[in-house]
This record gives sequence, C-alpha cells and structure tokens, in this order.
Amino acid sequence: MNDLRLLLRLLGVSVRAQTQYRASFAMLAIGQMLTSGADFLGLWAVFARFGSLRGWTMAEVGLLYGMVHVAFAFAEAAGRGFDLFPGMVRTGEFDRMLLRPRGTALQIAGLELQLMRIGRLAQGLAVLIWAMASVGVTWTAAKAALVIAGIASGAAIFYGLFVLQATAAFWTVETLELMNTVTYGGTEAASYPLTIYRPWFRRFFTFVVPLACINLLPAGIILNRGGVAPGPLTAVAPAAGLLFLWVALSVWRLGERRYLSTGS
Repeated sequence: MNDLRLLLRLLGVSVRAQTQYRASFAMLAIGQMLTSGADFLGLWAVFARFGSLRGWTMAEVGLLYGMVHVAFAFAEAAGRGFDLFPGMVRTGEFDRMLLRPRGTALQIAGLELQLMRIGRLAQGLAVLIWAMASVGVTWTAAKAALVIAGIASGAAIFYGLFVLQATAAFWTVETLELMNTVTYGGTEAASYPLTIYRPWFRRFFTFVVPLACINLLPAGIILNRGGVAPGPLTAVAPAAGLLFLWVALSVWRLGERRYLSTGS
C-alpha cells in the first residue's frame, strides 16, 4: 500500500506539472484524438468498400477496436517512464535510482503520466460506446464486466511490453525497434479479428503476446460467436494480462541484476 500511495503521489506531481500549460495540453490531446481517429477512418473505408470482413460486421469490429485502443491509451499514458529509460541508462541517471530505498520499477513508473493520451482514450471510448450500442446484443452485467476485464488485461499487456522494451536497454543501451512492431503493430493487428490472419500469426498473438485475450476471446462470449476459442479458455482469457505483466516485471528484475553502470 505504501508503494501504491507513493506511485499515486509521483503521478500526481506529473499531472499538476502538465496542467500548468493548459493550451499546450489541449492541443496535444486534440492532436492525439485526430491521429487515432484517422486510423478508424481506414477501418471504416474497408467496410464501406466490402460490407463485412470474414463475417464480422462494422459494429463487431468496432467493439474489438474500441477495447484495444482504450487499453493501449491507458498503458501508453502510464508507461512513459519506461519509454524514457534508455536515456537514463546512457546518462547514468539510473545509477542514482539504485541508491534509493524503493524499487526501480516503481520509480520509473512514477516519472510521468502523459495526459495528452486522453485524446486517444476519448476516441477509442467513443468507438467502443457506439459499437456496444450497435452490435445488437442484450447487455448484461457479466458481459459488461468482460469488456472491462478485457480492457484491464490489454492495459496490463501493453504496459508489460513497454517494460520489456525498456529492459532491453540493460543489454543494448538502446531499445530494440523490433519491440515497436509488437507494441504499436500489435495494436493495429488487434483492431481487427485475429481470425483473419495466418495461423502462426494468431498463435503468436494468443500464446506469446496474448493480445487475443484483450478483445477477440471476450467477444466470442459477448457476440455468441462459436469457434473463436474453447469455452474454458475464453472465460479466463483476461487473466492473461496480469500474467504477462508479472513475467515482464520478472524479466526487468533479471535485467537489473545484470546491470553494469555506465560509469558516467
């Protein structure tokens, strides 16, 4: 609990600092919303041309899109510290963190909460609300809970990917651009039903980086789509996010133990 209170206080400082420049914050947030909105226009263009995608309607894919983009917005906003981490290794700033009586992951997580990501969040949430109203299912508390659990799972998975990307800097000093293809590319891939991709691609984003657990597997229950995944796997799918984040933090601790100071 003490660590959580400290993290919230650190993030609170970041929020107050960013809100000192409200015009700048508003413009950045609007820019984020317009940029992510352009992505959705591409999705709309596909359905305007073809009508459906392997049996999926626009509203059904909108549900997948909304869930993954809301999840990514939360993770991207909270994971900014790990994005800055390679520079801290190069300058030796990380060495000072090792001297403090708190975990390094906690300190880095508390560096910044990017408020401008609220633009992506608002856009993804708007699509999600529209899709939920348009898919033509009877919503129950259990189905709504699945949507929330899927978003929480997605945020944990994307946050774990940011942690893994930062961890690479313990060995490479620079983060690996390959990770961006998984993080940002995975966001775009999971905006569509993973069933449209090749089997090896589906297996990778189900069992290695479990992005299917964000939206596709919960959608199998919500939309009553048979053949998406076995029942027991579908029911527990959102728990994969917490497991993935735990693995990512374990890899972080391993990298930290192997860390050799830059000697700045």
